[in-house]
Amino acid sequence: MNIKDCIESFMFHCMYEKNLSPKTISAYSSDFEQFITFLKIIINDDNPDIIEIDKTVIKKYVEHLIKTYQVKSVKRKVASLKAFLNHLEFEDIITVNPFRKIKMKLKIPQKLPNVLSLKEVKLIWKKAYQDLQDNQQNDTYSFLSVNRDIAILELLFGTGLRISELCSLKVQQIDFKNNIVQIFGKGAKERIIHLCNSEIIKSLKTYDKLIGVKNRNREYFFLNRLQEPISDQSVRLMIKKYAKLAKIDKNITPHTFRHTFATLLLEEGVDIKYIQHFLGHSSISTTQIYTHVNQKSQKKMLNTKHPRKNFSMLDEHLVE
Repeated sequence: MNIKDCIESFMFHCMYEKNLSPKTISAYSSDFEQFITFLKIIINDDNPDIIEIDKTVIKKYVEHLIKTYQVKSVKRKVASLKAFLNHLEFEDIITVNPFRKIKMKLKIPQKLPNVLSLKEVKLIWKKAYQDLQDNQQNDTYSFLSVNRDIAILELLFGTGLRISELCSLKVQQIDFKNNIVQIFGKGAKERIIHLCNSEIIKSLKTYDKLIGVKNRNREYFFLNRLQEPISDQSVRLMIKKYAKLAKIDKNITPHTFRHTFATLLLEEGVDIKYIQHFLGHSSISTTQIYTHVNQKSQKKMLNTKHPRKNFSMLDEHLVE
């Protein structure tokens, strides 16, 4: 069977039977296009058949990927191919998935997340609220956008949302009566996060009121100048702007606020299981990376709690 027909069948399955997100569908399409290009070269055939894919081809493809991409990207591309071949095996299009005959372990190097100190967070907030003071003409877009930016910063730091969750946030997901946010994370998993800080609530209500004047029936909470959902890139640029104004020499992204949210909670003694829920991690092993980041808390704990501090070799009862 022609491999392109097989991929078309799999993509139909992903879109209409598994109901995967548009981003996942797009990633699959890109990965398969890349694999077909490689396959055409390796077998010297412009119209490859599915039977051409064996464990030798897969091993060569992985070797090619490792030379070109970081381990995380390689794992994703291999996972795409594995899911595709699993589907073909399930549908009896192929007899055995070649991956069953391959032992492969791609280990992603553990990279500690970039976090902000509380002082750095305060510096960014200072610049954002200063920007608001400099834009007090209520009828201008600048006034609206600064209020939106502050609401975004407050929500990112206050809840640890992923950037995709923030940009896709709909009006109905924020309940101001009970001060909660309903989040649909990866795999459409739902979680509820309480808004317990008055400044966060105030910033969201202020922006909601301002944008509601121009767009009462909007679907998404955060909009751009064109009254469309704000993009990931717009949020990234906004954060970089305030980080630069605050003279913070770090690569700060929306995800930095997520890491900071988790790390600072851990330093305050919050149980890691609660942090796992706040972040929407399906496995606690994902959350445990923050235990490695929490050096400040570790040092403080060892300085104050370790039993070695309770005795000295010069104590009378230890010296003969």
